[in-house]
Amino acid sequence: MFDILRDMGDTATILHADLDAFYASVEQLLDPSLRGIPIAVGGGVVLAASYEAKAFGVRGGMPGRQARELCPHLKFVGGNFKQYQKFGDEAIDVVRDFTPLIERISIDEAFADVSGSVHLLGTPAHMGSEIRRRVRDEVGLPISVGVARTKHLAKIASQVAKPDGMIVVEPKTELEFLHDLPVGLMWGVGPVTKKRLAEMGVHTIGQLAETPGRSLERLLGTAVGGKLGALAWNRDPREIETHRRAGSVGAQSALGKKPATDDVISPTLRHLADRVATRLRAKNYAGRTVTAKVRFADLRAVTRSVTLPAAISATVILAEVAADLVTTALADHPEEKVISLLAISVSHLEDDAVLQLELPFELEDEARRPGTAKGAARWVLDRSVDAVREKFGRTTVGYGSVALGEDHSVPDAFRELAEKDL
Repeated sequence: MFDILRDMGDTATILHADLDAFYASVEQLLDPSLRGIPIAVGGGVVLAASYEAKAFGVRGGMPGRQARELCPHLKFVGGNFKQYQKFGDEAIDVVRDFTPLIERISIDEAFADVSGSVHLLGTPAHMGSEIRRRVRDEVGLPISVGVARTKHLAKIASQVAKPDGMIVVEPKTELEFLHDLPVGLMWGVGPVTKKRLAEMGVHTIGQLAETPGRSLERLLGTAVGGKLGALAWNRDPREIETHRRAGSVGAQSALGKKPATDDVISPTLRHLADRVATRLRAKNYAGRTVTAKVRFADLRAVTRSVTLPAAISATVILAEVAADLVTTALADHPEEKVISLLAISVSHLEDDAVLQLELPFELEDEARRPGTAKGAARWVLDRSVDAVREKFGRTTVGYGSVALGEDHSVPDAFRELAEKDL
């Protein structure tokens, strides 16, 4: 454990609080026999790993078989999703005692603006220390806190502070702190972007900051390149959003290394569409934009998207649209014969979508238009399936074409907690 506490005045008032190895920590709290040993939540796929397991290279999203190869004595546990919700809520409620300006971005992390609490509760550094103490004493879990002037820097600070620490970044030392850190800590830099930057010789945030904007935009695109360039100089104007609405709903399945054939792709997409569309309908949402992602064997990924004339939430329609997108992506990369992941997401969501009926003319893709007789029939069927599942359980009824086992993808309960996108 370590703490770096600096007097940074009244400017650095954004806190990022992040529970450490949350899912695994909850399991170790509930079962003391799991403490101090490498554990993973999941089975076919690692949903989360303890720090003891991470020391062996085990990471979330990794196939279970690979995790066992890295750590032969790894112990898998099934997951207590109701307990995760309970403990996550309790921890965030502690943060809420210090300020009402909370932006919860997942089950186990949140931003907080404590600028209005300084005169009553002390410095942001003191509040951060109190949050950590109370979460440890009252909830029983370790939590790391970053304090900075911007959201981006506060989140990075909390990651550097892990495990079980706190870092307060004084405004006058922001760039000194930021520029020596690896570029992979930045919000929005995933494995693919990190690899592309490394090919340019960019390994630290400081090197990224010194890279000409045009070079970044050519490499990463105008939007991403411009955004990362600004963040590298800690230019982040985003404020705390206390009421975040859903931006998208998604699901993905890690496949290991499978041939890019229809007998692999079709059931996987049906499985993912079932999960995504069920969650949309549960909240009376529908979406106009469908995005499909394909990851190849070398971890390179491509995405394709389409914006539809009407918002959809029917499982079969979503699966068919996603299948077209995946077909297009593979046609654009004919040399790729092996895939390792498929994903579907729906965005441009609409609240309380009302089914707008269409006149009975001959329409192109009639079965995919929710307002036609065929399209409406698919939606009604889905609602019937939803009702049966709600009463008797998810596994009681489903589509016969969904052949993918549940152990190949992230369970809905875990994904909903992790993403908080609905």
